[in-house]
Amino acid sequence: MQQTGSLEQKPIQQLNQSRVFDFESLPVRKNPNGSESRNVVHGELATGEHVAVHESVQPPGVPANPAHRIEHTEFICVREGTLEFQHDGITERASAGDILLVAKGTMHAVRNAGPTPASYFVVAIGGDVQ
Repeated sequence: MQQTGSLEQKPIQQLNQSRVFDFESLPVRKNPNGSESRNVVHGELATGEHVAVHESVQPPGVPANPAHRIEHTEFICVREGTLEFQHDGITERASAGDILLVAKGTMHAVRNAGPTPASYFVVAIGGDVQ
């Protein structure tokens, strides 16, 4: 994260009431490599865990984001397409309906390994999610 002169802290959203997050109303962020993402929620559950959810779409043929290590746990839920999941010296494929577990401390990357767009939701829980 880049820091500039004054840091403005966003208040943490308290996630203690049931609701619907309208997917179509979420702003789309376009990334330099042609992928897109939508932030769904970033907050704290009533049980105290911090959680963040976003959706990403990778067009076919774009390079994966660089491998990175996380200090929280992630579930990546594949909505459509095929992902190649690199972790712990292993490469696995996942298709629509599959769920990836990225354990805390794992160096990992995902990339679209198919001929159509790959879309997936990332649910980050605990650790350094703030």
